[in-house]
Amino acid sequence: QVQLVESGGGLVQPGGSLRLSCAASGFTFSSFPMNWYRQAPGKERELVARISSAGTGTNYADSVKGRFTISRDNAKNTMYLQMNSLKPEDTAVYYCNTVHWGIANYWGQGTQVTVSS
Repeated sequence: QVQLVESGGGLVQPGGSLRLSCAASGFTFSSFPMNWYRQAPGKERELVARISSAGTGTNYADSVKGRFTISRDNAKNTMYLQMNSLKPEDTAVYYCNTVHWGIANYWGQGTQVTVSS
């Protein structure tokens, strides 16, 4: 079965950096686009970044452009989110996501990112 496991979250000061990882299994990782979402307390889940199956195409939410970089290593079945210049408003639970054939929507358990001094 499809499994997505996020890691790398934690507490960081404003201006700091973190790298999130999403380890995928149970499907042909290199065949599907992947997404990072986040959900802050009291807010709806929002799309942060997405990457094409080959890793050649990326899109970002306006709020993270120039600060976050999404990437993937298809040989390791892993996706990454490098987060730089973190702000308190980046505090959220970050989720790994993939949608297969437009109908099957898979989520990881999430990893908490807290940006605070």
